[in-house]
Amino acid sequence: MQTHKVLLFVSYIIVLTFSLFKRVEAQSQSEKFVVVLDAGHGGKDSGNTGNGYKEKDIALKIVLAIGAELDKNPNIKVVYTRKTDVFVELSERGDIANRAQANLFVSVHCNAHHSQAYGTETFVLGVHKNQSNFEVAKRENSVIFLENDHESKYAGFNPNSPESVISIIIGQEEYLEQSITLASLIQDNFTNKLKRHNRNVKQAGFFVLHRTVMPSVLVEVGFLTNKSEGAYLNSSKGQREMANSIKDAILDYKKFVDQNVGDNVLMPEDIIEEKEVSHSKTTFENIIFKVQIAASSRKLALKPYNFNGLEDVSSYKQGNLYKYYYGNTSDYNNVQSLEKTAQAKGYTSSFIVAFKDNKQIPLSEALKTPSN
Repeated sequence: MQTHKVLLFVSYIIVLTFSLFKRVEAQSQSEKFVVVLDAGHGGKDSGNTGNGYKEKDIALKIVLAIGAELDKNPNIKVVYTRKTDVFVELSERGDIANRAQANLFVSVHCNAHHSQAYGTETFVLGVHKNQSNFEVAKRENSVIFLENDHESKYAGFNPNSPESVISIIIGQEEYLEQSITLASLIQDNFTNKLKRHNRNVKQAGFFVLHRTVMPSVLVEVGFLTNKSEGAYLNSSKGQREMANSIKDAILDYKKFVDQNVGDNVLMPEDIIEEKEVSHSKTTFENIIFKVQIAASSRKLALKPYNFNGLEDVSSYKQGNLYKYYYGNTSDYNNVQSLEKTAQAKGYTSSFIVAFKDNKQIPLSEALKTPSN
């Protein structure tokens, strides 16, 4: 019976994907950069109430502050899933973004835990790597139980079933890497500007992210259950600082997309819950390092005028996507210098990638190989 429900839900996903295809095409034709801001929970769904604070209220205040700042940019259009204390169904939140032909979807939430856990984490849609990530997704997905006729509406989706959660990810990876880019910018701002504890960019099966057909992230701005962090998030100062950090990340993402070719931006796989890697070695046997500067659905001539004056640019086609790289070296110190050059030329989110036997491998794996 459980297998039947999972298969039924997968069929539902396929139908949804095809029905939204035209919206994906239309998205690139939008005159303004459309950002949909989603304040988690609302109305009869208070979210978590750690230390007596209400997640729904704090999330809404942060979202409204983000939108007020973004509205100052004439090239950005802000759309809200809610602007007041009302209940919005989980499926409707993503549909609002799709109808708006949005370029980004940002959902804001506050975390909770039975311990004094603290810190920020930003999620993209993906298979949860551990039980902790699954528990966060389960808690946020459980809002569907407050909706009428949720069993038929969500085609048997069960937030408490890992198999059911995994099923929503099938075929939904088109925007994963762009989502990781935005999530990374948000976490960098939280960590470097606000000095909040970094719990990293993570993946989990959030239904609200599954519904969208654009780069999408779910931001957990901190733990209301932590005495100090809860008080910070409930304060006007904390809400203003978190909102500005998210706003700045959105503007940086837009700037990066505008400066680079095409509509697709990629970040390394290592950035998800990345562990620090020792790289005391200089040269690495049978390893080639390059700096990935952009990716696009268009094939571009490898001329400096197409890449902000950079020379020694190569490309690689993966599916319908062209990846563009700067430099070619086995010396890790050298490629770090090349990365700084690329960033100085405007490719501020460029990153180092590694190849072995003409195949890309994780950077962490490459740096573990024997040196010459």
